[in-house]
Amino acid sequence: MNSTDIKLTQYSHGAGCGCKIAPKVLDQILQSNFAMPDNNRLLVGNHSKDDAAVFDMQNGQALISTTDFFMPIVDDAYQFGRIASANAISDVYAMGGKPIVAIAILGWPINKISPEVAKRVIEGSRSICMEAGIPLAGGHSIDSPEPIFGLAVNGIVDIKNIKQNNTAQAGNVLFLTKKIGVGILTTAEKKGILRAEHQSLAATQMEQLNKVGEALGNMPGVTAMTDVTGFGLLGHLAEMCEGSNVSAQLNLNKIPLLTNDLKMYIYLQSVPGGTNRNWDSYGGKISFAENIDKNYATALLADPQTSGGLLIAVDANAADEVQDLLQEYGLYNTPIGRTAEQKETLITVL
Repeated sequence: MNSTDIKLTQYSHGAGCGCKIAPKVLDQILQSNFAMPDNNRLLVGNHSKDDAAVFDMQNGQALISTTDFFMPIVDDAYQFGRIASANAISDVYAMGGKPIVAIAILGWPINKISPEVAKRVIEGSRSICMEAGIPLAGGHSIDSPEPIFGLAVNGIVDIKNIKQNNTAQAGNVLFLTKKIGVGILTTAEKKGILRAEHQSLAATQMEQLNKVGEALGNMPGVTAMTDVTGFGLLGHLAEMCEGSNVSAQLNLNKIPLLTNDLKMYIYLQSVPGGTNRNWDSYGGKISFAENIDKNYATALLADPQTSGGLLIAVDANAADEVQDLLQEYGLYNTPIGRTAEQKETLITVL
C-alpha cells in the first residue's frame, strides 16, 4: 500500500491535544507526598502549571525545556509531523523564548504501518524545525500499539523576558492569536460531515508556528502568556486566572473562529470527547450572561485545541503596542476580554 493511502487517524483512539488527560485527573496524578528538593536555579517547575520548565544558566539567560507528543489528528503523515512539531515548539514561544534544538519522540506500530510512513512523519517534523531555525538533532523511538509523535525542545530566554501563565494582573487586556474550533472540525472530518470548503482550515492553522511569542517576550507590558491546547480556551484561561489570583470576562462575539459554521457542526454532534472531560474539570468555575447560548458556548470554549494560539494578558497601557505587533505578524489582534479583581466566579462569558 502506498504511504499516501494510509489514514493515520484510523490507528489511534485519540487525536492531537484531545489526547491530553483532563485537568481534574492530571491534578490527581501530580499530587505527591514526596518533598521535592529545592533548587534555586529552577525558575519555573512543578510549583506552577506553566508550559515549560525554566532553568537559570547564571549568565542572565535561562534554559527553557519542554516536551509534547500525541496521536494523529490528521491522516497525512507529513502533515502530522509538522503539526506535532509546531505544537511542541510552541511551549518555548509561550514562555517568551527562542527555540534552539529539538529531539524527536516516536512511537510506531511497526506491524501495522510501514516504516516509510514514519519516515514521512519525521520529514514533516524536519520541515517545521527548519522554519523555526532549529535542528532536529536526534530522538528516541519505540514499537507501540498506536502511532505517537512529538518533540522535546530546548530554548533560551533572557531572564527578564520570561513570560509565565500565573502572572496576569487585574485590568489586563486579553488577546488570542489563533482561531478556535480545531477539535470541532477534526471531529466533523472523522464523522464524514466536514464541508469541502472547510477541509484544510484546521490543518493549515495547526502548522503555523507561534513565532510572535519570542517578540512578545521582549515587551514588558505583556504580563502573562500561555498557549491554548488540549484544555480549550476556558481551561487555559482558568489556569491563568487561578495562578494569578484574578478573574476574567470573555466576550464571546470577539473570539476568532475557524469558520462561522462551527455552531452548525456543534448541533450536528461534532463535539470531541475531550470537550466534556474539560468541562467536567472546570465548568463549575464558569458563568454565562443570560443572552448566551450555553450549550454552544460550552462546546466552543472547552473545545480541545491542537497547536493553538497564544493567550496573552497585557497591561492596558501596552495594548496598542501589542495590537500593532500582532498585526505585523498577520495575526488576530482584537481583544477578546479582560481580567478583573478576583471574584467568586472565575470566568464570566458575555
